[in-house]
Amino acid sequence: MSEKIKTVTIDSVYRATWHAISKMYNEQASKYETSMSVGFALLIIDPVNGTPSTSIAPKMGMEATSLSRTLKSMEVRGLVERGPNPDDGRGVIVKLTKLGKEKRVIAKSLVLSFNDCLKKHFSQAELDSFVSMSNKIIDIINSENIYT
Repeated sequence: MSEKIKTVTIDSVYRATWHAISKMYNEQASKYETSMSVGFALLIIDPVNGTPSTSIAPKMGMEATSLSRTLKSMEVRGLVERGPNPDDGRGVIVKLTKLGKEKRVIAKSLVLSFNDCLKKHFSQAELDSFVSMSNKIIDIINSENIYT
C-alpha cells in the first residue's frame, strides 16, 4: 500500500513526492549496479563535448563536495574521464566514456518511461500548471528574502 501525503504544507508535498521519485529511480538504477545520482549525472554531461565540472553540481542541485564523490565513483567505474577544459586552463571537462554513453541511454529511457507514465495520468494542462507553479516557487525563493 502506498503512503499518501498526510501533512499538507507545500514543502511537505514536494518532499514526499521527491522521496517517492528518488526511491523509484534508485530501485531501477540498482538493477544496473548504479544509483539515481549517477544516472542524473550521466544525463547532464554532454555526450558529445563533455561538460565543465563546475556546471554539473548546480544542474543536479548538489553541493560540489557531493558531486566530487559521485564523479570519482563514476571515474573508477569507467563511466567518465576528466580532462583539461580548452576554454579555461584551470577548469576540468568531464566526458562520458563508451560505457558511460551506454549507461546514459539506459538512464534516459528510464526517465522518459516515467514521464510517459505521468502523461497517461495527467492532462497537458495539469503538467504545464505543475511546471509553471514549480518555476514560480523557485523564482520566489531566489528573489525574495523570505525569512527577514
